[in-house]
Amino acid sequence: MLINLLCIALIGFIIWWFWLYKPSNETKVDASTSILVKDGVYTPARIKIAANTPTEITFLRQDKSGCSATVLLPDLEISQDLALDKPTTIALPALEKGEYLFHCQMQMYKGMLIVE
Repeated sequence: MLINLLCIALIGFIIWWFWLYKPSNETKVDASTSILVKDGVYTPARIKIAANTPTEITFLRQDKSGCSATVLLPDLEISQDLALDKPTTIALPALEKGEYLFHCQMQMYKGMLIVE
């Protein structure tokens, strides 16, 4: 009985972590902002940038997990490998207002680019 309850709790936690959890931290990005890839999350995970202005975002991968090795921006058709412990800069074109998801190839690490 106890094992069944623990298994159900673990399944609930996995569902919450991978599909329901949405980090609330949000920041405006500038040339000095880096997105830290560590411990299964992007920090910050919600980034605001100006519309109709080319922008660069920098990722700093400190997570050795294979899933963290690539970041995808599917709406922009961008796929970028991230070097371990080295900054990787991605040049973004001028974007229309909206929200653009970025994630790892398995969609376990998730973030949102908010263009205003």
